[in-house]
Parts: sequence; C-alpha cells; structure tokens
Amino acid sequence: GTATMSLPFTTSNLVNVSTGTLALSNGGTLGGSMVANSPGVISLASGTFAMVNNLTLSGTGAAQLNGATVNGLAAGDTVRASVAALTLNTGTLSPAAGATIKVTGNLNWAGLRGITLSTPSPNDTIPMLVFCAYQMMFAIITPALITGAFTNRITFKAYMLFLTAWLILVYFPFVHMVWGGGILAQWGVKDFAGGIVVHNIAGIAALASIFYVGKRKVPDRGPHSIPLVALGTGLLWFGWYGFNAGSEFRVDSTTAVAFINTDIAASFAAIAWLLVDWRVSKKPKFLGLLTGAVAGLATITPAAGYVSPTTAVIIGSVAGVVCYYACALKNKFGWDDALDVWGVHGVGGFLGIVLLGVFASTAWNPTANGGVNGLLAGNPSFFVKQLAAGLFSSVWALIFTLGMLWIIDRITPVRVEDAHEELGLDEAIHGETAYAEGL
Repeated sequence: GTATMSLPFTTSNLVNVSTGTLALSNGGTLGGSMVANSPGVISLASGTFAMVNNLTLSGTGAAQLNGATVNGLAAGDTVRASVAALTLNTGTLSPAAGATIKVTGNLNWAGLRGITLSTPSPNDTIPMLVFCAYQMMFAIITPALITGAFTNRITFKAYMLFLTAWLILVYFPFVHMVWGGGILAQWGVKDFAGGIVVHNIAGIAALASIFYVGKRKVPDRGPHSIPLVALGTGLLWFGWYGFNAGSEFRVDSTTAVAFINTDIAASFAAIAWLLVDWRVSKKPKFLGLLTGAVAGLATITPAAGYVSPTTAVIIGSVAGVVCYYACALKNKFGWDDALDVWGVHGVGGFLGIVLLGVFASTAWNPTANGGVNGLLAGNPSFFVKQLAAGLFSSVWALIFTLGMLWIIDRITPVRVEDAHEELGLDEAIHGETAYAEGL
C-alpha cells in the first residue's frame, strides 16, 4: 500500500529502489527502506544512519573509559572533563560557530543563521541540521580525548579556557582545511573520518599538555575498575561505527566497507596488542586487549572508506604493534600521559593517515565518489601528501597547544596545587567524590 507524507526538504529527485512506496506530497515516491545515493539526494535512510552515531553515546563511552582507567580519587574529575566538553560545545561553541568555522572563509552560518528545515548539507545527501549535529559530535569528543593525558593535574577553570581556545585555534581550522574544502583538501589530502582532524591533533595536543604541566606528584595506582574500562570501550566501539560508516553521509557500498573495516581493524589490533604484551610481560592482559582495540579504531579511521577489508587486517595488526611500542617508548622517556592518548590516538591517527597513502584504492572507493589510489596502486604523490599533512598537523597542534597553555597560565593557574593532587581533584576542587569510599 501507499501512505502520504510531507517533507520539509526537497524530494523531487528521490528514487524508489525497494519494495513498498510512500507517496510524497509532490507526487514522487520514496522507497520503504532506502533510496538511491545519486548526487543531490536527501534521503531519510541516510539521515537516519548519520544520526545513529548516537551523539552522546561515544562521548559517554569516552568519559566512562577515561574515568575507569584512573584511580578512584580522580575518577569523577576525569569523567567531568569529558562531559564538560559535551555540554560546552553543544550549548555554546557549535551553535555560535555554525556547522563549521572556516579559517579562510566566513561566519555566514554563525548561530545557525540562514539554516532552515529545507537547507541541504554541503554534500546534498542529508538535511543541514543533521549534518551540523553529526559534526558537533566530532567537535565534542576530540578535546575530550586530550583530557585523559593530564588527569589529576589541571584546574577545572584552566581546562574550560583550554577547551574553548583549543577548539577555535586547532580543531576548527583542521575541520575546514581537510573537510571544508580548505588548503589540505584542495591539495588532495584524504581523511575519511578523522585521522588528522580528530586523533592526530588530539594525541599531539595531549603530548604537548603533559610536557607543559609535568608529571603527577602522586603516583597513579592504575585503573580502579577494569570491568568499567571494558564497558566504556564497548560504548566507544559501538559509537565508532557511526563515526566511520556515518562519514559517508549516505547508505551505500562505501558505507558498508567503512563499517566492516572498522570492526576488522579494531579486532586485529586488539589481538596484536594482546600478543605483544603477553610476550613482553608474560601475562595476557585484558586491559591490553581493550587498549589495542581503541588503537585499531583510531588507526583505521582515516582509511575506513578508502581501503579493502584485507587492508584493514593489515592496518589493524600494524596498529596494535606500533601503538604498543609507542606507549612503551613513552614510559621509557617518563612522559606522564596517564591514558596513553599520544601513543594510541596521536600515533594511531598519524599511522592511519600514512597507511592510507600506501593502501588507498579506487577499487574500493571509486574516483567519482572521492576515492584515490595510493602508493601500491601507482600513486606515490598521494603518499607524500598524506605524510606531509600528518607532519603539518602534528607541528600545528604541538605549537598552538603549548602556546595557549602558556597564555592561560598567565590568566589562571593551570597546574593544581600539590595538596589538591594528593587529596584528589574530586574532593579538593569539586567537593564531591565518584565513590563513597576512595578506590
């Protein structure tokens, strides 16, 4: 049978490709399950898939993971920092900036000005409001990743200033440069879902922040609840499907490839990390398995929609080994990155960008859809561009992060007092604890 519906956005070019139809108010028909992904289509299925990102789920997963990985005296503060990123960005920064801030562009969309129910997204596949909400999640979770590095060392006031400045001076510029038609996009750099835009710059910022604030005075006792770490990782992993597969902004074969590549890479990275850690420490550690999975997720992110599932196996396996030894190197040098943000996200994101330059293939993402061939497919120039972009983003994030921390320190102290660190920031700064008894 048929049903009548009215849609607030243009539907004249929707194409029915499945059994059962909905009669549109303009006389067209819409497939009962999905619509063709031809250029110009705004599909209900595509919009729904993008929203399945579960905008708060990934942020919640990251908060849960970060909070459980530290000791109980700092658990609440660590979770609170991630939630602050969600609320500040959702409530003020994203609506103020619009869907994106363009470094070399304008603020035509500031305050969502001019965006209506009928405004299409830049790629013309989903409504602009869906696109804006989807991009907002990336802006929320990226600075939240950094908080895991300097846990129990930074004052909340300084963190809020840092969060605002870092989004404006580091995150938003790379959103435009890579995804908004900016200089890196014009140069031919590819980043499917955030190897540069999210993981590399967050990891490098984490490294810069621990260089600035220094080591913790109170030795960390490690995770206070490995089961809660597992729960946070599971939530994050589930939300990651929305990040990677959702970045196609429609439901098609590339979406499916990105989805399965995400799962494959995370799984193989988890096993690779576990095996290397088992060989080194002589014990198979669940925490290592979980950390390896996150490393695989971060590393496949830029390549998810551009490479084959077989390549995802390689990328995941390499990520598990390389990120493990990056964290080991961090420990050797005495860098107090509490949750291995640099080793997992910074190194993983950079590695994924470079491996994309090696393995990208138009056999899995056609040129007409934005795909490109990499080094192994006879295009060494793309590999060079990816490598250069990774280095450029690393230098930018390092310099700007150090600079803004120095400036913020002139306004309000960045580092907490030693007595507060010893007591725990939950109690010392916030007057509340995550648990009735410290763990």
